[in-house]
Formats: sequence, C-alpha cells, structure tokens
Amino acid sequence: MIQEAIARYLQKQQQTFLSPKAVLFDMDGVLYDSMRFHARAWYETATRHQLTSTPELFYLYEGRTGESTINELYQKTFQRDATDEEKKSIYEEKAVLFNQYNDEKAMQGAAEVLEAARASGLQTLVVTGSGQHSLINKLEHTYPGYFKREKMVTAFDVKLGKPHPEPYLMGLEKAGVKAHEAFVVENAPMGVQAGVAAGIFTIAVNTGPLDDRVLLDAGANLLYPSMTALAEDWENLMSAIKNS
Repeated sequence: MIQEAIARYLQKQQQTFLSPKAVLFDMDGVLYDSMRFHARAWYETATRHQLTSTPELFYLYEGRTGESTINELYQKTFQRDATDEEKKSIYEEKAVLFNQYNDEKAMQGAAEVLEAARASGLQTLVVTGSGQHSLINKLEHTYPGYFKREKMVTAFDVKLGKPHPEPYLMGLEKAGVKAHEAFVVENAPMGVQAGVAAGIFTIAVNTGPLDDRVLLDAGANLLYPSMTALAEDWENLMSAIKNS
C-alpha cells in the first residue's frame, strides 16, 4: 500500500524518487490534542455573534488563519466580509476561551513519531495556521530540541494560509529542501490540500471526528488513524521509500 502511494505521488509530481530530509508537522490535532478545544471555543464565540456554524465546521476549516475563518463565517451568515475590527475582537474572544479550555495535552504518539523522524536523520518543522501564542511558545517544553522558532511557520508568517500552499512552500524554504525531499503530517482537510498543492508527500492522521474519506478526498497520499499508528509503521514507511 505504501509503495503504491509513493508510486502514484512520483508519477503525479513527475519525480523519479522520494528522498525525505524533513518532516513538516501541523500543530493542532497532530502535536497537540487541542482541536476539540479550538472547535468548542470557535463554536461558542460564533454563536455569541449570531454567526452560522456547527462544531464540526471548525474541523473542516482547521488550518485557516483566524481572520480567514471569521471571514468565512461572515460570508456564510451575512454574505459580506468581516471588518478588521470584527476580525480582531472576535479572534481575541475566541483565544480567551481556547486558553481557558485548553489542557495543553500532547497528542498521543507524537513524541514517538518525532523520535523516529530524528532517528531517520530528518529535520522536524512546524507549519501551523495557529496564532495561539500559548501553544506555539510551549512547543520547546513539550518536545525539547525538535522545533526552532526561526524555522516555524505560523499565522504570523503567512498572508494566505491553508488550503493555499503558501505555508508549506515557506516550510520547504525554511528547511532548505525541495518538495520531493519532505513529508507533511496533517490532520485537517485544508492542511492536506495545502501540502498536496505544495507538491509534498502528505500523510494524514485522522485524530478528529471527520470521516476518513474527507482526508482522502483532500488528496492525502497515506492515511493513518492516529499518530501512534504512524509511529508504529514508520520503519515500513522508510523501507518502502528506500525500495521505491
């Protein structure tokens, strides 16, 4: 299955081999078990402002910058863009709720994936649509030595955000590698779309409530049910790459 996925990727990208030197990780729902708190905070904030939404919608919107998410909600509800003031105040409101709810719990299996990536000699970088300082600043404490701030891509660095490839193209640039020299690890459909659009081999981990089909339809090259499952299959993945 892995070799077939690699073969399809190489054919699509018109590459002769996959030669990973870096892994670009999304943060929420991949490194932290935090998406349930984001979804709750977004849904409660949206409801306060009479914005049309459902809790599941925010799993579909995951990866967008906060401003982009608010704009989508205003378009959906009022058929207009949100003003700068609306974007600022609503995002601040959502951030306060998120920080109240968030337990900063690491995603089960993520440390093992990072350890396996390091053992394979791969760089590890974060590419997130998040602007939550609380989690971005905590990465070094949770995963010491794996992520350098100057090599992170966050909501503060991008103009367009996921599902546009810009964040992952910026991640490649910061890693100093080409698209066929990296993996993306994502849990969100828009993040998967961004990784695929950047030409990178994109691994989805379904750590939320969405159907697997949503991530596969977004273009994921491989799908795992958890970060633990990815960690357990890492050696098979590396072996398949060497033999492809």
